[in-house]
Amino acid sequence: MIKKKDLSQEDKKTWEEYVNNPSDVYDKENNHFRNNLRRGRFKFDLHGFTLDNANKKVKEIIFLCVKKKYEEILFITGKGIHSSVGEDVYASKDFNKLKFSVPEFIKSDNELNKLIISIKTAETKNGGEGAIIIKLKDL
Repeated sequence: MIKKKDLSQEDKKTWEEYVNNPSDVYDKENNHFRNNLRRGRFKFDLHGFTLDNANKKVKEIIFLCVKKKYEEILFITGKGIHSSVGEDVYASKDFNKLKFSVPEFIKSDNELNKLIISIKTAETKNGGEGAIIIKLKDL
């Protein structure tokens, strides 16, 4: 880029007008429209939670994320391969694992069900079988 040594009066005038009224510059500080945009993804790891505590936390997070306008939530549940459920003959081997019980809890709760578009297993890059993605409605 070649720098001009002397600015013409016309260039100076144009620059001053632009500085005083930069109409084509996006002002992100004062953009009220931005507050209405939805956020991307909220991520939470449920490792170490009991079934009951995980369900309570899931409900709390879903309400929070709807309020803060998130599009989706990624819950890391784990695959349940380290679970000691197999030792109890009366315990369900599937539904004592968070990856199964959390979606069932959400589907069975009418209050939460109204806020959810879908629940699905995450893609491999996001945790695969050890994670679920919940898409939220835009309320």
